[in-house]
Amino acid sequence: MQDSSPIRDHFTGRNPPVSGSAAAATASPSSGRADASAEVSAICSELIRFDTTNRGEGDAEGERAAAEYVAGLLSDVGADPVVVESAPGRASTLVRIPGTDPSHTPFLIHGHLDVVPAEASDWRVHPFSGEVEDGCVWGRGAVDMKGSLALTLAVVRQRLREGRRTRGDLVLAFLADEECTGDFGSRHVVTEHAGWFEGVTEAISESGGYSVTAPSGARVYPVAVGERSTAWMRLTAHGTAGHGSKPAPDNAVAVLAHAVSRIASYEWPVRLTPAVRALLTELGDVLGAPIDQDRLEAEAERLGQIGKLFAGTVRNSANPTRLDAGYKVNVIPGTASAQVDGRYLPDLGEEFLATIDRLLGPRVTREFINHEEALPGDPSGATFTALSDSLRAEDEAARPVPYVMAGGTDGKSFARLGIRSFGFAPLLLPPDMDYFAMFHGVDERVPTAGLEFGTRVLDRFLDTR
Repeated sequence: MQDSSPIRDHFTGRNPPVSGSAAAATASPSSGRADASAEVSAICSELIRFDTTNRGEGDAEGERAAAEYVAGLLSDVGADPVVVESAPGRASTLVRIPGTDPSHTPFLIHGHLDVVPAEASDWRVHPFSGEVEDGCVWGRGAVDMKGSLALTLAVVRQRLREGRRTRGDLVLAFLADEECTGDFGSRHVVTEHAGWFEGVTEAISESGGYSVTAPSGARVYPVAVGERSTAWMRLTAHGTAGHGSKPAPDNAVAVLAHAVSRIASYEWPVRLTPAVRALLTELGDVLGAPIDQDRLEAEAERLGQIGKLFAGTVRNSANPTRLDAGYKVNVIPGTASAQVDGRYLPDLGEEFLATIDRLLGPRVTREFINHEEALPGDPSGATFTALSDSLRAEDEAARPVPYVMAGGTDGKSFARLGIRSFGFAPLLLPPDMDYFAMFHGVDERVPTAGLEFGTRVLDRFLDTR
């Protein structure tokens, strides 16, 4: 590993993995897919035990230690990773594994090491325990996205142990700061370390490839081909500061509260993009009846987990998430601010911002905290076909469908280099598991059997690269 800091022992100073160490799990020789399956849950547990909480605005922890752990796992099997820092402690691990054919196009797998905060008292198990219970690995990041990182690490480690390489170079990026702006992670590496990604045109990452069971029993696997924009905004209202007992015709708090209320209550019109139309058509085929596009909200509710695949991507959205004003109950503050998580669909940015400005009114200003354009969805091409085929090879009931993510990923940063990312972290899930609720939710967990399935699918896919 190309870094001046020593790799600490994988498990020193912390509890041992519930299912045995990742190193021990690799001891028994067997087929590549079996060995990857044997260690994936242990790696997932250990990754979760690194508290990599990202609170935003530069307040994060644990990323360096997690990056070193990942680098150690890769170094153990002969890879040559490098840990890079954008700021003290804000670390990412990069590695480029040579393929068998230098003329073949390289391929990227990227994912993030950081997680959103978790309040331990709200959880059934401690969110950074990595505990294995009821057939699942529990903890913050199990779904978003340390389970996915464990899939990648387990499969790549076994392929390297066996001397199996992809045709083109395989590039891996384990990144800091995805849960904020990416300034300390993906944005840093695509600007300061772009050479690692030379020649790469396509990638896979999080938020796709997991099963959602339809009423017919068919398992839908949404493979993400695009995502809505990220338009995080700070709103500010100005008024006259004064005593709380006096009339205040230009009270900044009141002005802001009215603007935030207008945004929160606004019903955004349905805007169907080509990729979402394609999803609706595919889902109608799976369900045996077309989805009524004139009443999509009701259809999404009726279809349950299947409906969640399109409920968040048929319109733009803007959700108020923070309010900040004042310092004492009897003092009218001169300013008040709010933060809004805005998301818009491809090619709808101008409409979105015009609507926001109309709802704000003349006395509230806005500025971007983070702004990334939407990634248009396109399921055409050999890679989507290969992803779909790898799922069907392991699950005869699989119905892969194109999918647009309601949120955002580091794929937006890699798009700056001309790299197209697919959301593909394959998992076979129980029919009653509300996987969508796990993202940033309480009691986040991932089935161990689902992870083992994912290693088989990912290994098959890498055979096509």
